[in-house]
Amino acid sequence: MKRRIGILTSGGDTPGMNAGIRSVVMAADAAGFSVMGITKGYAGLIDGRVDRIKTEDVDGIVQKGGTILKTARCEDFKTEEGQKKALQVIKAFDISGLVVIGGDGSFQGARVLSHLGVPTIGIPGTIDNDLAYTDFTIGFDTAVNGVIQEMSRIRDTMESHERVGVIEVMGNKCGDIALYAALAGGAEHLMIPEIEFDIDYVCEKIIASRIKGKMTSIVLIAEGAGKGEAVANYMKAKASLDAKAIVLGYIQRGGNPTMADRFRATRMGAHAVQLLNKGIGNRVVGIRDNQILDEDIDEALSREIVFPVDLYEEYKIMSENQK
Repeated sequence: MKRRIGILTSGGDTPGMNAGIRSVVMAADAAGFSVMGITKGYAGLIDGRVDRIKTEDVDGIVQKGGTILKTARCEDFKTEEGQKKALQVIKAFDISGLVVIGGDGSFQGARVLSHLGVPTIGIPGTIDNDLAYTDFTIGFDTAVNGVIQEMSRIRDTMESHERVGVIEVMGNKCGDIALYAALAGGAEHLMIPEIEFDIDYVCEKIIASRIKGKMTSIVLIAEGAGKGEAVANYMKAKASLDAKAIVLGYIQRGGNPTMADRFRATRMGAHAVQLLNKGIGNRVVGIRDNQILDEDIDEALSREIVFPVDLYEEYKIMSENQK
């Protein structure tokens, strides 16, 4: 009987997860493994929702968003009883190693299984880009590109009505989506949780721009910095600005993954299988300086996120030199 690798996706879905699944299945088959797909993350692992995934099952999924394995959050897995059930399922299906695609919470579960003796490899799948050990997570690039596209459409309408567009994007503790989209998409103003901001100063800048003939501005705000509706209402009440709030919401998670996300997910999936083939677990795969790497999961989760000050300073130069 072939050696068996299990794979699950957990937490929020991200574009590129399917590319990662496909890569693991293809690389595992080439290395002499069979792959057992676990439906609905750790909840499915506890419930024994495990089925074989063959190479033909992943044909054509590289371009699809979401995850064919479905995903869920699971409080039961945080308990000793839930972990015991998960181990029983792993043993029952003769799974010798596990690949987990997800974010910080998913990696916490991967670490638990590793410490319980199951060789486990994590692949970073979260649009927030909030894992410190890797430059980019799978799904982030697609999410940012989606925001930029929506910014362009919203700007068209705002210009037609000479309004201020206040666009709220995802990012509770990490403002990377907003920062990268603001820099690449030309947002006039940015509000993110890592940097203090003054709404009154933003209003003053917008009014000054309007006096000089620029009647439309885009304010990009990460959800962790405030609510778009509240900011727009403040602008209306305090500065008599015709501001319109738009919350992008889940559209940032959906859609076909970009080349960058497919490329990274494919490389990371293959690397994860290489590690398990060597009997190595308790690692997470990532990318730094455009090189695929792996790091001890305990060390990776203990790293503190370093805010990209250089990018923020570049954004300030771009935004402050607009009309």
